[in-house]
Amino acid sequence: MQDSSVGRRARAAVPAVAMLLLFGTGLAGCSSTATSSLTMFADPGKYEFHNCEQLARERKTLVTREQELKLLMDKAEQSAGGTFVNVLAYKADHVAASEELRLLERAARQKNCETPGNWGSNSAVR
Repeated sequence: MQDSSVGRRARAAVPAVAMLLLFGTGLAGCSSTATSSLTMFADPGKYEFHNCEQLARERKTLVTREQELKLLMDKAEQSAGGTFVNVLAYKADHVAASEELRLLERAARQKNCETPGNWGSNSAVR
């Protein structure tokens, strides 16, 4: 009798452990991609031969895509199982868009293109 109750408890714990591992892996992935210069989904040399106009157009597209994915992720979080849906459906695309945007902005800085980070203000300091 005791062996069967132990087996049932062990089988019941498997989904919980799997979810913890999945959540931990996702959390670790989030922290490492934010600070690392390595990319998992983006090609580091993709924007090497783009000019500033091409970079600006591509930046607009990537910013829009990243915002769309963020909105979808926020919307999914409001429902039951939203975290699971985010990991399965949106997280990889969001990370890829974020990596692409970082690479694009790095290329724009190297080419001395005008970017939101180096745009000047229209008002004078008084």
